[in-house]
Amino acid sequence: MFTGKFIDKMWEYGFDLGMPEIKRIWGTLDPFYEPGPVLGRKVANIKFLGALLSENPFDEYHFFLMDDGQIKSLEKHVKKIAPEMMKAGRIKLHHRRDLPEKLASIDFHCFHLSDCMTSQPYMTRMRNKVSRCIFPVTGTIHSLSYANFGSALLRHLWPGTTRRDAIVCTSSLGLQTVENFFAWLREGYGLTQATHPAPQLSQIPLGVTAEEFLPGKSRSEDGVVRLLVFGRISHYSKMDLVPLVRGLHRLVQDGMDPGSLELVLAGWVDDKDEFLPKFKGMVANVGVSLTVHARPDEAEKVALFQSSDIFISIADNPQETFGITLIEAGAFGLPTIASEYDGYRDIIVDGETGLLVPTMGPAETPDVDILSPITYDNQYHLMLAQRTVVEIPALAAALKKLIESPGLRQIMGKAARERVLDKFTWSTVIQGYVALWDELWAEPVDEEVVRNCAHPQAIPYGRTFGHYTSQTLASDTMLKAGRTGEAFYRGKDFPTLYEGIKSVIDLDVVKKMVFFARKAIDTATLIRKLVAVAPDIGDGEAENHVLWALKHDILEHVK
Repeated sequence: MFTGKFIDKMWEYGFDLGMPEIKRIWGTLDPFYEPGPVLGRKVANIKFLGALLSENPFDEYHFFLMDDGQIKSLEKHVKKIAPEMMKAGRIKLHHRRDLPEKLASIDFHCFHLSDCMTSQPYMTRMRNKVSRCIFPVTGTIHSLSYANFGSALLRHLWPGTTRRDAIVCTSSLGLQTVENFFAWLREGYGLTQATHPAPQLSQIPLGVTAEEFLPGKSRSEDGVVRLLVFGRISHYSKMDLVPLVRGLHRLVQDGMDPGSLELVLAGWVDDKDEFLPKFKGMVANVGVSLTVHARPDEAEKVALFQSSDIFISIADNPQETFGITLIEAGAFGLPTIASEYDGYRDIIVDGETGLLVPTMGPAETPDVDILSPITYDNQYHLMLAQRTVVEIPALAAALKKLIESPGLRQIMGKAARERVLDKFTWSTVIQGYVALWDELWAEPVDEEVVRNCAHPQAIPYGRTFGHYTSQTLASDTMLKAGRTGEAFYRGKDFPTLYEGIKSVIDLDVVKKMVFFARKAIDTATLIRKLVAVAPDIGDGEAENHVLWALKHDILEHVK
């Protein structure tokens, strides 16, 4: 079997592989590249795209994007990271409105979306209706805790879902959360798994490019142990750092020299947030040196990790699902002290690559449950985080153990990097996705059931709003060429064709329509004649042409 990189080299040199013309084509609705504030989701998506194109397991990559702005932005990015692939025409950037036509004419191997909460169920519906083959459709989880995600996940529970569809969970606890969502939704709406199946759930982590994150050559040469916290600096959307200050205070009270420690805080900062000034005051009262690096670039980030001794992340917020900074720290050869929470429990091997601090939380949250749908997400996330306990005595003990043991830090840091190289590189992640897409193809699908299964949350506009007009187009509606149509046929007038309509209205078909309607003709006969001379369109497309022509005086209604 030829690998993607081998095929890529053959393309580059123009060799004929002597194989049947069966292309493996990857598709998506998303750019994966988003400029703007540095957030975990954005970093993960950008890195995924870079790794996918680098590993190159497919012949072509098709992106169906919303507008010219998205297309130009992604084109600029891809020209930087994969110029040869772009030059060879293996990366195709389409408008989203061209998707039905492409699905009907191209056999895709799979479609993958950067977030399972957006369009995945609707993508499966379009595939079922339009595509020649039922290819796998997958989407990835990121944060799972937003109040409107119940409705987003409910969209996945419908009879058109197949066993070739999957939600990719980055952590085992994230996977369990999605299972909990589906169980809760089925219970609340009286659904069964047989009548309302869900996509399969698969676990594939996020990754790092380990070559970009190399351990520093030396640390703590000045005798100061540097504790690094890297991520969003936010008590309501990432983690409350007050327990860390309390833990450090315990150590100082027990005799540890505060001058032997430096706390380094780095990441995205909201300039209007009042938390950071208060936090600085608390750290100053403990006597520990604090350095803050707001919104560091990549070079600063590397320098910060390489000059630190211990990485700390005490997440207490359900927005956190995986924890990509922990595998970055591992790649840098840092031991990590982390809360025993969410995806952190998949990443850190307690006592081997770092230390996990026990956490505690509520079994029920009735007050947040009723408030969250009608309040801002930062408010209910803060309420949840403030009742998620990171046990301070255990945190202080973990800090003490690693601060006082440079040899143990070195052993754990080495083990952490080895674990990252083994399980959390982007190359390994992409291999996991390719294997998943191939495995999903082997799943059985009852095409007869899913082909004409409408999605209940996709509004049938004609059926829902058809009563707005005084009448609807019927098979016996009589039509004839209008004045504008006659002028258009003779080349003396040209109809207005808006940009967003050009892909669905074919003016050659319209001209044939005028010819057929030289004399009054009923709609059913006109549509039959159009389909006969334009086999690329069906009855539905022909009807759309008729209505558009009526709107623009190319046809007129004979009463």
